[in-house]
Parts: sequence; structure tokens; C-alpha cells
Amino acid sequence: MRFGFRMAAPFERGPLPTKQPARLTMRITGALAGAVFGGVLLGLAACSSDGPTFSTVVGEDAKPMHDWRLEQAFMPLMTKDMAVFESWGAAVVIAPNIGVTNAHNENLLPKDAILAKSRDYDLLFFRTDRIVVPPFGTPQVGEQVIAYGQGFKGDTREADGVLLGLSDLVIPRCRNCRSQHALVFDAAAGPGFSGGPVVDARSGAVVGITFGYRDDDERAKTRLMYAYDMDLVLSELHALVPRQNLSQNR
Repeated sequence: MRFGFRMAAPFERGPLPTKQPARLTMRITGALAGAVFGGVLLGLAACSSDGPTFSTVVGEDAKPMHDWRLEQAFMPLMTKDMAVFESWGAAVVIAPNIGVTNAHNENLLPKDAILAKSRDYDLLFFRTDRIVVPPFGTPQVGEQVIAYGQGFKGDTREADGVLLGLSDLVIPRCRNCRSQHALVFDAAAGPGFSGGPVVDARSGAVVGITFGYRDDDERAKTRLMYAYDMDLVLSELHALVPRQNLSQNR
């Protein structure tokens, strides 16, 4: 662990995307992730509510959400580690009684609530009491978006942005994993936004699930955020969670 509060646990190294930059530094935006060296994918240490020494507050206080269904479906995640430090992220309902967040947020959920984790993507599906599902939308380049996350004081945060790309390549999570294709958008989000929804700023429809960011990309005026589009998220849900479990959760 580097004393600057970034922690990296190595993944098994895999092939780099053909368009991989000479140096890729991508921080996972929640509790914990890993590192792939050669491209350099770095994890961010668990955030602490103890003060700015461990984290920088990102985004701004969230305004009322555009759609009441999104308001009902958004879920902040938080847990205490060692009774001192807190980790936080976000999640959203994607089917009745089923939520999605990032796999690196696993420590923020009860073990018996977890339904499935994706091998190829930083996604985890879990049981929830919530049944309201927000509308989903199709992302478009140039679209104004809002990312939602959790602040270290338990407050909901938002970050306005612009969608810059629909299929940026990201290093695979393991040797035999698929290359990850991600939405990218320019926004001042970061720690606490892991697993949170990215929505169309006009309609409130969810277009993606945030999973990481980069600070060294010339395309972004603030920070280049990464998200999985909802077609991919829903495809993984149906591939990993048996149909009978989906029916039982309704």
C-alpha cells in the first residue's frame, strides 16, 4: 500500500487492448479494486469519513432526481471497516428485488444477499427489498448525463457530464476474460460513485453503471469516467442469474 491511500491488489495479467495508451491509469471508484501492470490499472483504497486526509469529496449535493422511479431505485452503500474507517459506493435496482453494483463493492453488502458476480465485468447482482425499477435508455455521444454516488457523510452526490464515447476498450479483468467495452463521459465524479447509475440529464433514464475513472485523458476537461451500458448490464444479469431466481424475486 502506498501511503497516499491508494491500494492495489494485482489481477492476473491479460492481453492489452489494441488501442491501449502507453500508460493507462484507471482508478476504481469505490471500496477496493485491483491492478494490472503493463497498462497500469490501479485500485483506490477504501474511502474514510474520517476527513480529507483519506478522500476528496467529489461531485456536488444531489438535486431532486428527474424521475421518481430513479429516486426509489437508487441505493447508497456504506460499511465500517475495523470500526474506524468507512467504505462507500452506490447501487441501483434493475429488476424487482434485484440490485446491481460493482463487484469491488462486495464488502458493502451482506454475503447472503449476493446472487452473482460477473467474471468479465466489474458487476455484482444482489437481493433487495426494493421493487421499483427506473427507466433505461440508450446512450448517445454528446448526451448530457448525470452520475449519482454516495458522499462520505451519507449524502447523495451528483456529477454533471457529457458522454464522449460508447465503446472505449479497457484491460480485461483476467487472462481469459473478455475485453471490457465502456461508455466514457467527462464529469467531476470519483470515490463513492462506484456502482451508481449514469442517467440522461433530460429524461432521467439510466444509461449506464459507473465503475472507474482516469485523470490523464486529454478528452476530458475534468475527469474521464467509465461506465457499463445497460444492455451489457442486463445481458450479464440474465446470463448469471437463473430465470427461476428472477421470477422468485418478483
